Amino acid sequence: MKNIKWIFVIYSLAAVAAMCGIGIAVGIRSISVALISMLALVLIMGNGFKTKKKMREQGLL
Repeated sequence: MKNIKWIFVIYSLAAVAAMCGIGIAVGIRSISVALISMLALVLIMGNGFKTKKKMREQGLL
C-alpha cells in the first residue's frame, strides 16, 4: 500500500466511470450523453498520461 500513487487510482476510476457512461448512453440511445462521456474519457486519460510523464520527469515514479 505504501507505493500506491493515489492520483492514478482516481484517474483510472474516473476513466472507468466515463466508459460506463458511454455504455449507459448506448443503452438509452442518447447521442449527446455518449459524446459527453467520450470527451470526458479523452480528457481524463490525457490528464492521466500527462501527469505520469510529469512525475516520471521529476523522478517521482
